[in-house]
Amino acid sequence: MKKKWIWIVPAAICGLLLIVFVGGELVQHLWNWLLPPLFGFRLLTFWQALGLLALCRILFGGHGFHGKGGSGWRRRREEHFAKMTPEERERFKQGMCSRWGRGQAASEPQQQ
Repeated sequence: MKKKWIWIVPAAICGLLLIVFVGGELVQHLWNWLLPPLFGFRLLTFWQALGLLALCRILFGGHGFHGKGGSGWRRRREEHFAKMTPEERERFKQGMCSRWGRGQAASEPQQQ
């Protein structure tokens, strides 16, 4: 079993470095091909492109590999909501409406 780890760990590190390198090169070439002629932006270096790629990953998140189940927090929220009784759901909905300033608008259609 230990012999497998001797090959798997270096291969995974090399694969990760290759993905980072290809991603940085791709962003750099696409930026330098499209944006300077269209909008007059400056050309990017590889390191600036890698920083831009990291910034987009931080701001927009996600790995791009979303399975059928969706994200974890959404699935947990739906499971929790499914376990609630109808009264608990209604109380939760009204609490959220009042919390976000929609208390009057949410209660008016029910009174009519």
